[in-house]
Amino acid sequence: MIDAHHHLWDLAAREHGWLMGGQSWASDEELAALRRSFTLADLAPLAAAAGITGTVVIQTVTEPWETQDLLALAAGRDPYGAEEERIGPAEAGADGARPAPAGGLLAGVVGWTDLTAPAVADAAAGLRELPGGEFLCGIRHPVLAEADPGWLARPAVDRGLRALAAAGLSFDIVTLPQQLPAAVTAARRVPELAIVLDHLGGPPVGSDEDGGEPWADAIGSLAALPNVTCKLSGAHTSPALASDLRPYYETVLTAFGADRLMFGTDWPVSTLGASYGQVCDLYHELTAQLSPAEQDAIFDRTARRV
Repeated sequence: MIDAHHHLWDLAAREHGWLMGGQSWASDEELAALRRSFTLADLAPLAAAAGITGTVVIQTVTEPWETQDLLALAAGRDPYGAEEERIGPAEAGADGARPAPAGGLLAGVVGWTDLTAPAVADAAAGLRELPGGEFLCGIRHPVLAEADPGWLARPAVDRGLRALAAAGLSFDIVTLPQQLPAAVTAARRVPELAIVLDHLGGPPVGSDEDGGEPWADAIGSLAALPNVTCKLSGAHTSPALASDLRPYYETVLTAFGADRLMFGTDWPVSTLGASYGQVCDLYHELTAQLSPAEQDAIFDRTARRV
């Protein structure tokens, strides 16, 4: 079972300015609850208890150092220790595609690089040359922090996305609802790029606003593009109830099909509404009526393929 979306940060070693407030997707009070370290050592027992055998760690800041740190962790080294002290084994996988995750957990890194820079291909190659660079599987930019709803459709971003595709990397899209049309444009323009839509595309779960129809229309447009997959992650309410999420889950299931959906906890952001185990249980409940093959796709195979 793969957790295809979680984060890590160590505030004793690095500052994360976004946690100080001013975010469109969370209140300052919620961010204050996240203003502590969430490390691999914290995650490991939670994942083991839930039956998670591998994870994909996702960027949180637009700074080069975070991707370097996450790659080092995936390689089994402590990026903040003396001379990168080893924290776990990293042996070659049976298929030769990528070494086994350090400590049996971190299987991939979705990092960050400036997509508007003129040398995105060089930046991606440089990341792959770093310790743990073989674990780099994709790039994400927090589009929801961009004031321009059409940011993803900008020519400079288009060039960056094409460079990612040429480098064999995927691109995670995390947006606000009004930014979804630009995501459709980007996915159409670069059909050779594997695009992953985070958090069901941000449906209006638990909101009094009538945003369900525009969201569903955008989901249909994205699902019509074969290069797009979708993560079941980051959309639950507090408390985490399957009944709240089911209409949106059924929309993406119908649109994408199980073979183009993947599960992720969004830990530790998810702790604002539920524990790690509760998030896992939520998606197991939602998918209980699917066939074993469909459940295997959502909880394992889609993430491995993408």
